[in-house]
Amino acid sequence: MKSCLLLFLSVLTFSQALFAQDTDEDQGPKDGFHKENLFTGGSIALSFYNGGFLAGANPVFGCSLTKWADLGLVVNYTYSSYRDYSYYGSDDKLHESIYGGGLFTRLYPIRFLFAQAQVEHNWIHSKYIPTPGSGGTTQTATNSANSILVGAGYTTGRDPVGKTPYGYLAILFDVGTDPMSPYKDAYNRAIPIFRAGVNVPLFQGKSQRR
Repeated sequence: MKSCLLLFLSVLTFSQALFAQDTDEDQGPKDGFHKENLFTGGSIALSFYNGGFLAGANPVFGCSLTKWADLGLVVNYTYSSYRDYSYYGSDDKLHESIYGGGLFTRLYPIRFLFAQAQVEHNWIHSKYIPTPGSGGTTQTATNSANSILVGAGYTTGRDPVGKTPYGYLAILFDVGTDPMSPYKDAYNRAIPIFRAGVNVPLFQGKSQRR
């Protein structure tokens, strides 16, 4: 977890350094931690891969630090199912329920595109079901894991001045090394995670009077 936090703090420090170069010449609300810069919303996650399926929900709460950078908290719930077809006649199954949370930052080089970095800590409840008739027994276990998700996305119209709700679509990959990560397959390969969601600005009545 320390390595995850270190990476996130490095990204945040970089964002703040660039933020320090901003000026107040542009019209619109002030940058920084003002309540009218807060937003909420969330996304759904969906992924299909060889022998597997993943779906989840990710509520978020964050702040637009600048017109081109967001910082926030995310809560996770994910369900995944994996079926092992590696051997003839094999039908072993692994079901997992994952819950946890983390921190994220999004940087917008242009209004409708963003890069994202996200660190997470999740708890994983797994159930292994062997092939019927194989003589194996069903097993359950609970573990925890760290993840470092990076990727990019597209928004339908993020407006840093007018601040209206907007949707987004992102693809993320876990670049961390934790083999227990819910975003890795049985061979420790990163699974592409697609997330579609919406951001809803808060306290916009105040911002309109600036």
